[in-house]
Amino acid sequence: MSARRILVIEDDAAIRRGIVDALRFDGYEPLEAATFRDGLEAAIRSSCDLVLLDLVLPGGDGLDILAQARDAHPTLPVIVLTARGAEHDRVRGLKLGADDYVIKPFSARELLARVEAVLRRSAERPADIESVAFAGGEVDLRCRAVRLDGGGRAELSEKEAELLRYLARADGRPVSRDELLERVWRLRPQAVHTRTVDMHVARLREKLGDCAEEPRVIVTLRGKGYRLLRKA
Repeated sequence: MSARRILVIEDDAAIRRGIVDALRFDGYEPLEAATFRDGLEAAIRSSCDLVLLDLVLPGGDGLDILAQARDAHPTLPVIVLTARGAEHDRVRGLKLGADDYVIKPFSARELLARVEAVLRRSAERPADIESVAFAGGEVDLRCRAVRLDGGGRAELSEKEAELLRYLARADGRPVSRDELLERVWRLRPQAVHTRTVDMHVARLREKLGDCAEEPRVIVTLRGKGYRLLRKA
């Protein structure tokens, strides 16, 4: 069995080296990043089993990496490492999907125990959504291909696929436009006035063969947002 790969995003070279050495000694395969940009790219593109994430990084906030990594890889475990002890920072990190929160300074023994516990819990998580069946067809999200029961074909844009995947993860829960702007487009709803969500939903409905007047796939709920009706 190959070693588990752990991505360490930490700007302090001494701390990063200590973590990397401890991980390697314990049988893991560590990967390293020291800046916001490198950390974000590695978290999204690298095939790793867990991320150890510092919050204060050159070029940006580690919580932004957490949010984008969670969007790209919903089942990827993330442990936040930080000197920030304020309650609002811990709450925000946990709300964004952090699996654990370790305050500096910490011992290598404690950190390795947390890593082992989180990996053990994450093994039971459901896999990411690769396909969506709906009334009238199916979407393969891996290649963004729509196959309609009547023989029609369409290809989703990257953003349309992200939108559909996010609605599918909600598992029937209505999702507001503000939530979609923040989690799919990564925009602050309070800072923008845009109908981009509605436009993308309209295009997505068209490609799915859905009817806006009598939708069977993406339903608009007044005052609540959009809900995806998946085929059982």
